[in-house]
Amino acid sequence: MKMTSLPDDFRAAKEKIPLSIYPSAREASKAVAAQIAELIRSKAAQGRSCVLGLATGSTPVGVYDELARLHKEEGLSFANVITFNLDEYYPIEPNELQSYVRFMREHLFDRVDIPEKSIHIPDGRLPMEQVHDFCRRYEAEIDSAGGIDLQILGIGRTGHIGFNEPGSGKTSRTRLITLDRVTRMDAASDFFGEEYVPRRAITMGVGTILAARQVVMLAFGEHKAPIVARAVEGEITPAVAGSFLQEHPQARVVLDEAGAAELTRNRSPWLLGPVDWDPQRVRDAVIWLARHVEKSILKLTEEDYNEGGLQDLLADHGPAYEINLTVFRHLQGTITGWPGGKPQKKKQPGDRPQPHDEIFPKRVIIFSPHPDDDVISMGGTLLRLVEQGHEVHVAYQTSGNIAVFDDDAIRFAEFAAEFNRLFQIDEQRTAELESHTEEFLKNKQAGQVDSDAVQRIKALIRRGEARAAGRYCAAPACGRFSWPATGSGAPSGMPTVASGSIAAPGTNGARTRSKWPCR
Repeated sequence: MKMTSLPDDFRAAKEKIPLSIYPSAREASKAVAAQIAELIRSKAAQGRSCVLGLATGSTPVGVYDELARLHKEEGLSFANVITFNLDEYYPIEPNELQSYVRFMREHLFDRVDIPEKSIHIPDGRLPMEQVHDFCRRYEAEIDSAGGIDLQILGIGRTGHIGFNEPGSGKTSRTRLITLDRVTRMDAASDFFGEEYVPRRAITMGVGTILAARQVVMLAFGEHKAPIVARAVEGEITPAVAGSFLQEHPQARVVLDEAGAAELTRNRSPWLLGPVDWDPQRVRDAVIWLARHVEKSILKLTEEDYNEGGLQDLLADHGPAYEINLTVFRHLQGTITGWPGGKPQKKKQPGDRPQPHDEIFPKRVIIFSPHPDDDVISMGGTLLRLVEQGHEVHVAYQTSGNIAVFDDDAIRFAEFAAEFNRLFQIDEQRTAELESHTEEFLKNKQAGQVDSDAVQRIKALIRRGEARAAGRYCAAPACGRFSWPATGSGAPSGMPTVASGSIAAPGTNGARTRSKWPCR
């Protein structure tokens, strides 16, 4: 959706927290890193410490990468920096893959010159009876450092900042909290299954966050857009902890364009003031109105336009019937049963020309994040492409092994063992593999990475599923598979596509995925 430029007084009618919107997450991250760097240097020039509140998850990674670059290439020193992290899972060991201690060391602390004594992260190893006293000391340490100068935040799908789940009060302080089920579901892939995600976490409270002198909340991607709109434009409520930032005098929200898509300025800017009614804007407005009044486009009336705040559109482009018909015809033209284009010999009177119809058949490459996304997201389209004679290839960007349940791995290992015993195929090695698989998975700890053998079994299961889907589609590309291991000539984690094959990375490809939830 096109981003809209509006006067500040129009925006203020809806947006209750100042915003900065950048074309991409990369540019937004660089801007925030520059703000942090300026603060660090300013404090250093005064001979004072710079106290930062830091977040984890995929959102701030770009900020930390840029800060590390500034340290390495431009000499930005962290010698005067003191950090306090927002949260940590509980219980968890600091060296585990999903630990925020490990996250911070990999993404920032081990890449800059920050003193070890200046790093503060909630301790996920503590016995339960010591957690309350630790939380009290954490608050005291923040006060002793002079308070937080700049707090970096992300926001979760539940509206949480830190791990302040729905219901967290404005005055809440550092404490142990039970995680919302949505939060645990979002973290499931990082822990190799929802059942392994810790049910609790230690987090700074909303009151702790609001005590910072400056707060910057980052949110990137369309999946964050709905909750961003609620936090920025909605009422202040404990149901969306991020909404409490509306009361902070120095809070700012930093977004990429996708993260800003549900704000009124972009979703329905005509409600804020005059806009230029170009064809795309007209279509956006009519579709929005149809959804708003729950009517089909062709049934929208002039009263609907007037009462929906679209008087200017009606005056400039009306009557309503003509607007409705124009938008309907455009949308109708986007619907086709020939996703790869329709050859001339198949065309019938009244068919609308589509771009590149003259190229037929086409060679089509479908990139799928992991096996089954292609079928789930576009199975019907894939079938049509094959049925209509196109050469279809699917490139899987990871093996998908982390999405296979442990019970399925055991079941397939048992089948392979029985098969090999039945046909007397290397029975000793098969028995060893079966025993290892069952024993490893029986004793697997929360968040533990699968052994190499188990990863290979799970990847084999996903490969078989992908092959079966290909057979069902009758894709000519399904006759031969190539699943190269990561590092076999292709960049790590990227698919290799060979002619006449469906290709995907090997079993360790899944390790290139982010190990931490998007928060």
